[in-house]
Amino acid sequence: MSSGSGLEARRTLVRARHLVDVSGTTTDGWVLLAGDVIDAVGSGTTAVPAADEVVDLGDAVLTPGFVDLHGHGGGGAAYEDEAFDAALAVHRAHGTTRSVLSLVANPVPALAASLEHLRAVAAGDPLVLGVHLEGPFLSPHNKGAHNESFLVDPTPTAVDALLEAGAGLLRQVTIAPELPGALGAVRRFVDAGVTVAVGHTVCSSDHARAAFDAGATVLTHAFNAMPGIHHRAPGPIVAAVADERVTLELILDGVHVDPSVAAMLFDAAPGRVALITDAMGAAGSADGSYLLGSLAVTVSDGVALVAGTDTIAGSTLTQDTALRNAVDGAGRTLPQAVAALTSVPAAALGLGDRLGRLAPGYAADLVALSPSLDVRRVWGAGRELTPPDA
Repeated sequence: MSSGSGLEARRTLVRARHLVDVSGTTTDGWVLLAGDVIDAVGSGTTAVPAADEVVDLGDAVLTPGFVDLHGHGGGGAAYEDEAFDAALAVHRAHGTTRSVLSLVANPVPALAASLEHLRAVAAGDPLVLGVHLEGPFLSPHNKGAHNESFLVDPTPTAVDALLEAGAGLLRQVTIAPELPGALGAVRRFVDAGVTVAVGHTVCSSDHARAAFDAGATVLTHAFNAMPGIHHRAPGPIVAAVADERVTLELILDGVHVDPSVAAMLFDAAPGRVALITDAMGAAGSADGSYLLGSLAVTVSDGVALVAGTDTIAGSTLTQDTALRNAVDGAGRTLPQAVAALTSVPAAALGLGDRLGRLAPGYAADLVALSPSLDVRRVWGAGRELTPPDA
């Protein structure tokens, strides 16, 4: 995480009324950035280190940059598109400093081609953490906004083709564990260093537990595109809650999951709920007609549906809104809500030692929020991503 230069890294001291991360809240705090890492953190006005620049944020709340495990686009663009700078810009302006780029189901050769294109993007952008394949290994009986004709079983041939195309880039894959060959595929992906999620499934709790025992460690957007909790058939949600190894994704936009149910999930799995956007191209853009992969989507009042159906097609959510919803709707403390956007998703990706905290040695990713939790300024890898008056 060094600046990669032989020159001494530029040192920037950022002050704020409150520093907030998973460890709690520090009043009258400061964070010293040295290039692309945090060099020191403290509070008060004594023993403050020297810096090349001092940024005083006044009454702001300063948090780590948000990490999005699961998003498909924004600003009118999708991550399957040839160019999607607008999508990244929208989410970065709303505090997401590290993104996993999610792709919907497509034929395996098409996904391999997308991975090759995204490899070049990720190589030039340290804020892109890699790619999430939300298909093609999904249940046709709970496909959500995925083209059923592109769904396939996770055969060794298909798995190996995607691992080869995504070598060093593929960060996460969603699998329905009841599919033929699924448990072997989970093991194969995990052995290759890919995080595996259970999702878009009709599986039982037994199927889900078997997948977690095989190495899956994430539940893709909890409650959505999976069996609900029944008193005689607890299903994958209860299996994930009961397993301390599992992180549960949650889309907290007020559409996908009722805030009271979200609060129940936070209480049931403390420190293991990761807020995601699952955002599609309409995030940060106007209502209208869009594509999600090959499917037509209609967005009205910010709600995305597969055209002509009542099937939710991703969201138009940004992570600052998810943060406010966690506090105002789901009753979380600010440190709990911030953790769900920072340290929890970072840990789910195996990056908890360098992302998601305000601590020395961690990435210089910062979000400055107003007291009402609106984004004021954002830094990613030590570089300001939004102008001071944006």
